[in-house]
Amino acid sequence: MNAKQLAAEAAVALIKDGMKVGLGTGSTAYFAIQKIGQRVQEEGLKVTCIATSIQSEELAQSLKIPMVGFEQLERLDITIDGADEADHHLQLIKGGGGALLREKIIAYITDHYVTIVDESKYVETLGKFYLPVEIVPFGWQRTFDHIKTLGGAPHLRQRDNAPYITDNGNYILDCDFKTIPDPESLQTKLNLIPGVVECGLFVNKTQTLIIGYNDGSIKTHKK
Repeated sequence: MNAKQLAAEAAVALIKDGMKVGLGTGSTAYFAIQKIGQRVQEEGLKVTCIATSIQSEELAQSLKIPMVGFEQLERLDITIDGADEADHHLQLIKGGGGALLREKIIAYITDHYVTIVDESKYVETLGKFYLPVEIVPFGWQRTFDHIKTLGGAPHLRQRDNAPYITDNGNYILDCDFKTIPDPESLQTKLNLIPGVVECGLFVNKTQTLIIGYNDGSIKTHKK
C-alpha cells in the first residue's frame, strides 16, 4: 500500500454511520473515496456525501456512494481531502487539481476537516508548490498584474494550448511566491483583488493532518 493510500484509509476509519461527508479531489482523495465505497458495499456504512468536483462526484456515484446537493445539507460532519502542501501549523496550499473554490466552500461548512498527504507534501514553510488562484476570465490580464505587485510570479494554467477552465468556468493562475511565511495575510491580500474568485491558501481549516510515509507508517497531527 502506498503512502497516499495509507493516509487516506486512516482518515476513512474516522467516518461513522450517519455522518454527512465531504469528498475531496485529487490523487490522495481518490483513495479515500475508493475506501468509503468499499465500506458502503462491505459494511453497509450509511453516509450522505457531497463532492468537491465533478470528477469526484462521478467516481463516488460509480461506487454507489449516496450523494446529495447543497439544498439538502447545511453542515458536514467530516471532510477528507488532500493538499499540495501542508506546513507544521496545518496551513495548506490546495488547487493543483483545479477544484480549490469548491473545496473551500465545503471546508467552510465542515465540523472536522481532515487533510491527507504523503510525506513529500509536508513542508516547513509553504510556497515551493505554486499557489493556485482562481480568477474570472474577464480582464484576467489585469488581475495577473495585480498579483505580480504582491510579489508573486503568476502563470496562466494551460491545457491543450488553451486556458485551463475550472468546473466553475474560471481560469487559474499558478503563482510562484517562493516562500509564504504568513499565509493568512497573503490570503487576505489576494482575495481583495477584483477578479480573484478564491485562492488556494487554506488557513486555519484543518483540524487533523494525516501523513503517510513510504516506510508504511503514518503520523497524525491535530490542531
